[in-house]
Amino acid sequence: MSLALRRAFIVAAVPVTGALLSAPSALAADKTAKTTATTQSVAAADGLDPAEQRIADNLNTRAQSPSLGDTFSGVVLDSASDKVVWGHNADTALMPASNAKLATATAALTVLGPEHRFTTKVVYGDGTLTLIGGGDRLLTTADLTELAKTAAAGVKLGGLDSVKVRVDDSLFAEPTLATGWNDSYYDDQVSPVRSLVVDGKLSADTSIDAGKVFAQQLADQGVTVDGEVTRGTAPATDVPVGHHLSPTLSETVKKMLKKSDNDIAETVLRMTALGVGRPATFEDGTAVVRDVLSGHYGVSMDNFQIHDGSGLSRADRIPAQTVADILDLVTDPRYRGLLRSIDEGLPVAGEAGSTLGPEWGRFDTADSQCAVGQVKAKTGTLTGAIALSGLTKAQDGRWKVFSFIENESSADPAATKDTLDGLAATVNGCWA
Repeated sequence: MSLALRRAFIVAAVPVTGALLSAPSALAADKTAKTTATTQSVAAADGLDPAEQRIADNLNTRAQSPSLGDTFSGVVLDSASDKVVWGHNADTALMPASNAKLATATAALTVLGPEHRFTTKVVYGDGTLTLIGGGDRLLTTADLTELAKTAAAGVKLGGLDSVKVRVDDSLFAEPTLATGWNDSYYDDQVSPVRSLVVDGKLSADTSIDAGKVFAQQLADQGVTVDGEVTRGTAPATDVPVGHHLSPTLSETVKKMLKKSDNDIAETVLRMTALGVGRPATFEDGTAVVRDVLSGHYGVSMDNFQIHDGSGLSRADRIPAQTVADILDLVTDPRYRGLLRSIDEGLPVAGEAGSTLGPEWGRFDTADSQCAVGQVKAKTGTLTGAIALSGLTKAQDGRWKVFSFIENESSADPAATKDTLDGLAATVNGCWA
């Protein structure tokens, strides 16, 4: 990232009330014009080529499925021309569920850069080794083992055979529930957000758990650990002992999207806030997301409201038009290098191990099976909210961007997902 761009993002200590950039860009004007066109819904079908007209006609019919209910927002864009191929209540703001991760990923890559790495440190002082969290959600036991080997060697070289172990996760504010989060989320959806975790473990205190793993590895290296692992801030006078660099942010983003990992999303949100000099909180992270999308890329923030990085919040609201505009950035040659990992991280229809894999019952109906391997899209699922937004190369050989979001349907969620898969197959054109 250029120094000028990074400076443009710095809004430290000042509440964000406007765009990051001082004047609307040409892209912002393009997005505004596109949004205006989409509000005309299917009337925007004028000027479509025959293949696009078939898409629009079929979507008009298939979007009437009872499994979508009455609260449905959808849009299809031609990525090269930004032409609206089809739209239905595209500006209606609905719960996006995990489609919100697309906004989080875009902001993080823009602020931090795809090659950014997070650093986990070990320092020593006054008989204590402190493991300092740096926001690495991909930290493993093997990584801590290497840090423990380095730390143990230093301890022994200093003539010691025992130490205390402390964890320092002060990089992030004390964990809280986001607006719109349920207490039950901590059971199986997300951990309290801390800057230190090992092996992606879902637990009430990921930092202490990581400290225990580190302590065990020290013991395996012949260093006695005195007492229990504690939490505290390492003094600035402590001596650096070792550090570990995470995989690149691009790799982190790809895993976040493939698995729809909520913990990665919330950690990345906080690291993005820190990247522009703001506190690592839900509020500051989401403010930066809004500023990046609107100020740098010209994406409309009309009816856009998020309270977290993962989309777990039931108070989040994003129109399908906005989700499509965010995805459309991935196809823009100006941003291809910066945002490539979003494209590469999108689950592919029928891809085992992703949220569009057969183990989740996706793209396995007579109508949608033809799109296996032909559609890549981000899923989103909450009680009362199902979304599917992505990219596919249509029968006219051109890439189409689509976003479909359904809320409050009384239908079986599996039936709604099948319908959305069918709509994606319709955009591809294999279900003609």
